[in-house]
Amino acid sequence: MTDLLSSSLPRTDTPQPGDNGRITVDLAALAANWRTLAARLNDGTECGAAVKADCYGLGDAPCMSALWQAGCRTFFVATPQEGARLRAMLPEAAAYILNGLYPGDADYYAAHELRPCLGSPAEVAEWREAGAPGPAALHVDTGISRLGLSAGETAGVAASGLPRLSLVMSHLACADTPDAPSNARQLSRFREISALFPGVPRSLANSAGIFLGPTFHFDLARPGVALYGGQPSNDAASRLAPVVTLEARILHTHVLARGETIGYGAAWTAPADMRVAMVAAGYADGYLRSAGSSDARAGADAWLAGYRLPALGRVSMDMTAFDISALPEGLAERGVFVELFGANIGVDEVAAAAGTIGYELLTSLGHRFTRRHVGDPTGTKR
Repeated sequence: MTDLLSSSLPRTDTPQPGDNGRITVDLAALAANWRTLAARLNDGTECGAAVKADCYGLGDAPCMSALWQAGCRTFFVATPQEGARLRAMLPEAAAYILNGLYPGDADYYAAHELRPCLGSPAEVAEWREAGAPGPAALHVDTGISRLGLSAGETAGVAASGLPRLSLVMSHLACADTPDAPSNARQLSRFREISALFPGVPRSLANSAGIFLGPTFHFDLARPGVALYGGQPSNDAASRLAPVVTLEARILHTHVLARGETIGYGAAWTAPADMRVAMVAAGYADGYLRSAGSSDARAGADAWLAGYRLPALGRVSMDMTAFDISALPEGLAERGVFVELFGANIGVDEVAAAAGTIGYELLTSLGHRFTRRHVGDPTGTKR
């Protein structure tokens, strides 16, 4: 898979001409996170990977290649188009389609060797009518009430049989809250329903589900956000190595006088004379508008040279203001890159300040930022 890695952007800290901002993805950390999760699973439990939405916005080709080199062989995507791209890049990988079987597309799935996660009687019937042209998963609903067959519908499938069934799976609604009563209820329901298919591998645990303990692991786990450095649950042990660093350039610095406001809506007022840096990242880049501040509430922080920089006022389409008053003179100069999240400011911290979750922040990152993929996923020096 070295051809995929070599196609990634230059591995250098030197800004490329015209760089507005940059997203640095540490492939070594990504691979290490997969190995950490795999080691946490029961003996005999396979560790897969959710790589939907362009590997959570980080670049599917280099990230999937890194996961393959780490040892991952089973991948989950949302759409059949994502699955076809995955199979083209990793032709030996198993590719499950979480959105299920699209109407009239059985031939497309068969041609690309995609495995639909069949979640309704109509999908099961259509797959049967197509002659079950490949392996498929059966998606059963145990309490999240999105996709998935009910207990009664699943019993009907078990009674009539489904050729080439390779997996029975369900999805946890509250795995991010370990003490939520629904976790135990869903586990019990899944055990009962999946017992209708003896010998078929079972999958229940997502990233957070892995940290609920061995009883949730079954035969195959399918972590997602934890691989990419997000914290999937309020269990501190679920925080793995940071993978993504988002940086953007300082466009301009100036002094904001006491009593002056800054940004749209005059939402934030300077309590004293202060120095301000305008940074080239806004909501058009996926740096969420809700990460800004006002006189009534604090916003997200950025980081530069060991100093936290509070956001000032509303996030605009193309820029955000940060307080650089605490920085020694000469550090926050025009063109310098500021860390918006990464090793020093966690992606989940920024997401919390914006009233959302790390998943949304990662998958919202725009294409005006240069993406760079660095690090050796094999864990050896090149």
